Amino acid sequence: MQLKSPYPYFGGKSRIMPAVWARLGPDVGNFVDPFFGSGAGLLSRPGWSTNVRWLETVNDKDGFICNFWRAVKAVPDEVAEWADSPALENDLHARHIWLVERKADLVGRLEGNPDYYDAKIAGWWVWGMAYWIGGGFCSGKGPWHSVDGMMVRDCDSSPGIRRRLLELDLGQGVKRKSLSRGLTIYMRHLQARLLYVRVGSGDWSRVCGPTPTYIQGETAVFLDPPYSVGRTPCYAEEDFEIAREVRRWALTNGTNPLMRIALCRYVDEHDGEMLAAGWEPLRWQGHGGMSLRSNGRGRENREREIVWFSPHCLKAGQRSLWPVSLGTDCNA
Repeated sequence: MQLKSPYPYFGGKSRIMPAVWARLGPDVGNFVDPFFGSGAGLLSRPGWSTNVRWLETVNDKDGFICNFWRAVKAVPDEVAEWADSPALENDLHARHIWLVERKADLVGRLEGNPDYYDAKIAGWWVWGMAYWIGGGFCSGKGPWHSVDGMMVRDCDSSPGIRRRLLELDLGQGVKRKSLSRGLTIYMRHLQARLLYVRVGSGDWSRVCGPTPTYIQGETAVFLDPPYSVGRTPCYAEEDFEIAREVRRWALTNGTNPLMRIALCRYVDEHDGEMLAAGWEPLRWQGHGGMSLRSNGRGRENREREIVWFSPHCLKAGQRSLWPVSLGTDCNA
């Protein structure tokens, strides 16, 4: 079964992923997603079931994202319990401050112990993502802090939060599942999908070297970095230069016949270089989503979306050289 992301996310690509997977090849043996975000790339992969086992690696620099998916893999029922909560505006701010105060320690523990996770942090974070309007949840960039157990506006240099009203529409993910009393079942489905997925937390380049990619054979790499131009800050971990680094990496590795790379970006003045290198563009219209509500650029930017496919991506009707499944039957 295919699953939708449990939380809304800026720049989500679920709408275009069927076309992306048609070019990457849903039966490719190895898949790498260095900017996991909402997980749309992995969750939308066709053909997954408990009877197939692919080599899959995902990564994100945001420790809250990594912790959530680690916790879901290990204790989905606990995550569901912490995430199953009514829409209370006071809780949104109190939990937001509580999470930001634990951000630095969380990242250190995730990097120091590959088995570490915190189910309470995971549940409260995904609940907050569902009810937070716009971006910047848990970025630590805001004037509000907890002082002696009270929320106060304090413009010092320590990490704080911004205030937001609750997002009260039905939305997606944990909010809708909680209302339908299906949150625990939903988390168990996510656990099953993640059973053999490797979840990294750190810089994108750590999972894009030779060992995680083409040394394993035919490899599909889905690159959806934060765009470098035409947007406002919206992520907990921001970097407006990273898209340029990713583009350089993609052009260098796109000539490898074992690499199929999909690169998401906005249309810009460098597209001629991509065409000259044999890459093929796919223009598409984003739905705007969260950006339509949080800034004035959302409607304009959704017309600028493009996915570039490297020269060795599949054409119509092609299939991978590797079989659909790797290793042994997961139920064996």
